[in-house]
Amino acid sequence: MNALADLDRRIAGCRACPRLVDWREEVARTKRAAFADWTYWGRPVPGFGPADARMLIVGLAPAAHGGNRTGRMFTGDRSGDVLYQALYDIGLASQPTAVTADDGLELHGVRITSPVHCAPPANKPTPGERDTCRPWLVQELNLLRPTLRSVVVLGAFGWQAALPAFAEAGWSVPRPRPVFGHGARVPLDGLELFGCFHVSQRNTFTGKLTPEMLREVLRTAAETAGLRGRTAENRTTRPPYDD
Repeated sequence: MNALADLDRRIAGCRACPRLVDWREEVARTKRAAFADWTYWGRPVPGFGPADARMLIVGLAPAAHGGNRTGRMFTGDRSGDVLYQALYDIGLASQPTAVTADDGLELHGVRITSPVHCAPPANKPTPGERDTCRPWLVQELNLLRPTLRSVVVLGAFGWQAALPAFAEAGWSVPRPRPVFGHGARVPLDGLELFGCFHVSQRNTFTGKLTPEMLREVLRTAAETAGLRGRTAENRTTRPPYDD
């Protein structure tokens, strides 16, 4: 756990992408009216979950007024509401909501991360920003490798960013690279990779991704990883950093 906690701290201090640094800090200063009394995190958002997770969920990037505000992945926005409700429904989260980084939420055997750790303008990182952030994901995968058995990638951007990271971390990725699709499943050297539509409001409001579709992918990935919902022993909360 110490190695992963150290990685999380180093991620939180990254300033490698000037455009993203400027944007995340500007959002933290100007805020949204509904959160005017908040002190925004305004930094890169590390992954969330136990160091011995058997399942990993890979998103896209933190939301400007979600993770960039709260300091925890998928916490404080509509996408997170959908994701954590689904994880709770299948027994992989201790509660159905994620409001703040110290709200007591625990994950059971699953960790959540993203290929880009800073909130990007218009939710669209550039290819250069994606590639600059990739070494963080590669290091995280290396640390999780001893226990990791399944990965759910949310959306095509995450899929395109994750495959090179898995290759750099030592997994054999098929050539040509597998195409993203909801329900896609790719074996990678003892690891099963699953594709799932992103939990964006665009997808959930239009019905492109329904709660049952999301639960089905998460449940299959959890079963593949050998997780048993609320009986899983891996639990964690990530307290705010004090540095």
